[in-house]
Amino acid sequence: MSELFNWKKIDFFKALLGTFLFAFALNIFIVPKGLYNGGVLGASEIIRSIILQVFNLHTTFDFSGIINLIINIPLLIYAYNKVSKTFFVRTLYCVLLQTIFLSIIPTNYSLALDETITNVVLGGIIAGIGSGFILSSQASGGGTDIIGIALASKNRNLSVGKVGFICNLLVFITCGIIRSIDIMVYSIVYAGVLMFVQERTHDQNVCTSAMIFTKEKPTVITDYIKNEINRDATTWEGVGLYKNDKTYICYVVLSRYELLLLERNLKEISEDAFLIKNETVKVNGNFEKKLITK
Repeated sequence: MSELFNWKKIDFFKALLGTFLFAFALNIFIVPKGLYNGGVLGASEIIRSIILQVFNLHTTFDFSGIINLIINIPLLIYAYNKVSKTFFVRTLYCVLLQTIFLSIIPTNYSLALDETITNVVLGGIIAGIGSGFILSSQASGGGTDIIGIALASKNRNLSVGKVGFICNLLVFITCGIIRSIDIMVYSIVYAGVLMFVQERTHDQNVCTSAMIFTKEKPTVITDYIKNEINRDATTWEGVGLYKNDKTYICYVVLSRYELLLLERNLKEISEDAFLIKNETVKVNGNFEKKLITK
């Protein structure tokens, strides 16, 4: 089934787990406290609350997922036309899963913790991990994630989390108007925790660097970096002090996701090469952020 989406199985199931974690966090920790998610899903929750209040309905079935699916239709069309067809299919899969999970996971108030701030932090962490898993599998949960990926791909100073947080402000202001300032503030804190965790879970959003050492000419390594990862690299020649023989060094800056690809395939590329990585890199200047969506 994963072949249908042009996915590796690990990414297919990572998206499945991510959508479940996101829906679980929302229905178990956030919704029972009367709080809101941001973006399109948050707008769906507001519409759901208005419908429940106007028609005086009481139900544990959360139909905000269905509303979210309807609102996502034009955004999915945008993803199909402007991002990629593969990304569209993967995102449609995640949005449908999210709709199912949001509908079947009960908003069981007895599972929510007493302290609102505890629910906010736990919900933000779990939802952030889930959202990061989805993005790391080269898909999205729809809504503002689609807009975020499109904008972050063109501007290295933006990330999916930052774009989402900006879009969320309109929803939170609405929460403050129709509900209360307390709900607005707690919802903003939840979104902040989610964004923080998401950006550290989303492998394509984290910059890293690697130095590769090899005794052979590094052409095969640089060809892989250039052709398969679509990055540039710098090479130079050194001398190994122990045997006084030639050593070639290759240096590359890339995302954590791209680094995982390089590590996974290095032995097949060059048996004698070894790699030193640095996952705490801050990059300024002309470095292109590439969000893989194919």
